[in-house]
Amino acid sequence: MLPWRRALRPLTALLLTAAVALFPAATATATGARPGSGWNDYTCKPSAAHPRPVVLVHGTFGNSVDNWLGLAPYLQNRGYCVFSLDYGQLPGVPLFHGLGPVEESAAQLAAHVDKVLAATGAADTDLVGHSQGGMMPRYYLKFLGGAAKVNALVGIAPSNHGTTLSGLTRLLPYFPGVGDLLNEHTPALADQVVGSDVLTRLNAGGDTVPGVRYTVLATKYDEVVTPYRSQFLDGPGVRNVLLQDLCPLDLSEHLAIGLSDRIAFHEVTNALDPAHATPTTCASVFG
Repeated sequence: MLPWRRALRPLTALLLTAAVALFPAATATATGARPGSGWNDYTCKPSAAHPRPVVLVHGTFGNSVDNWLGLAPYLQNRGYCVFSLDYGQLPGVPLFHGLGPVEESAAQLAAHVDKVLAATGAADTDLVGHSQGGMMPRYYLKFLGGAAKVNALVGIAPSNHGTTLSGLTRLLPYFPGVGDLLNEHTPALADQVVGSDVLTRLNAGGDTVPGVRYTVLATKYDEVVTPYRSQFLDGPGVRNVLLQDLCPLDLSEHLAIGLSDRIAFHEVTNALDPAHATPTTCASVFG
């Protein structure tokens, strides 16, 4: 058996590497692009067809640009007012966000929703989030009054009940100090481990709050939020969708489902406007 000190380093590296794999390098931001190049237009006024602005919530190690280079234009081209935010920033860590404590990130989301509603004049909004961005808004809905300002939450591969990273996090109790390391340097990772204090409080008493419609989009090839069925929610107003039930040929994993999967994107629009939903099939990639 490896000594504890020798085992600690590779386990920590594996955990962080798996988390970093959630998103690519922040190329758009690094090259000078900023939110607002096509979306985050605060002069946008929702139409009668799409009366609620859509707020996009990135995932761990993501940011308000790179996570949404596919979905934001997709929604904009269909007539939605689209906004995104950066949250969970840590001091001295540029470009890669979604790292701070979930509770603090939820407060940042609350402030951003208020800003969007004030600018657009809308009564409420719809939220669409990837990975942590699909789970963290539930904290806002449950504990920070968000249910009064949100009509629907669409989670794309959300970490709703935590992740085992294919069982890796279950080794944490055998490696003293790793949990403290994650809490100290990347609180959001620790918050997303199965059984964390944040997830225990978030899911106590039920997964949902009244008045909000919930949609969860998952892929059976997810290698980050595992097992993939842990992403699904229970409760009234919930629709859980496995993409492979709609298109068996869809091979998207955790990253692709949020960044480029037009089958998932089509389901997002169905969730945002269920009255005009159309069947999602493999052909939706051409839509």
